[in-house]
Amino acid sequence: MKLEEAIKTALEFEERIRDLYRDAVESTEDPEGKKIFQALADDEHNHVRYLQSRLDEWEKTGKITIEDLESNIPGREAIRKTAAQLQSKITRDYRGLKQQMLSRALEVEVETSRVYREIVDQVSEEYRPMFARFLEIEDNHIEAVQFELDHLNNMGFWFGFEEFHMENAGN
Repeated sequence: MKLEEAIKTALEFEERIRDLYRDAVESTEDPEGKKIFQALADDEHNHVRYLQSRLDEWEKTGKITIEDLESNIPGREAIRKTAAQLQSKITRDYRGLKQQMLSRALEVEVETSRVYREIVDQVSEEYRPMFARFLEIEDNHIEAVQFELDHLNNMGFWFGFEEFHMENAGN
């Protein structure tokens, strides 16, 4: 895959997920839900700006500079490390979060990660680190959205880990 095609493909997916999160901010009444969706929207908007700047640089000079890409969403290990602490403190009613919006966000995040995996496999080696960083961040977004969805649904999972066994519930 050529670099310009990879950047344009990534931009398309980043704009799509950013807009989804912006819509979620507008349609969610729960203040905690708004914070979560806004953090994800801001992160995705930073991705759009970064990719657009790389595309602009490519079109002007025929090369790009790979700069560090930060994220305001913590990494998987940080999320999992604090999950147990947070679980005992969460008392707010997360029902205000739109299950449909979270499900759609998860679907798009998974699709976006899949696209980044393909790009990493297909782009020339010198540009792989840039797209690999995007993949890492998108995987963290999946983790955050899955957490919210699991918690909203009270599915007995916390970040993909089972919280309890039904056969032990009465003991």
